[in-house]
Amino acid sequence: MDHFDDIDLADCPCCRGVGSIEEEGGWCVYVQCLDCGAHTAELSFKNEDERRQAARMAAMNWNFGKVIRPDPGD
Repeated sequence: MDHFDDIDLADCPCCRGVGSIEEEGGWCVYVQCLDCGAHTAELSFKNEDERRQAARMAAMNWNFGKVIRPDPGD
């Protein structure tokens, strides 16, 4: 299994914590902050090529600051 080590992630746009590419149940990937829990939208995939593309897109969203914040009211 590929762990996406070659995909660069910026610091969390909310708290400057460390982001991690996560995979959910073999159908989607997203980036989540290990400190505050901010995360990108889940991007689905159906095969290995789409999985890599989804991971790259999630990383791009993260690096642009397109995240869902865990705190209420935002």
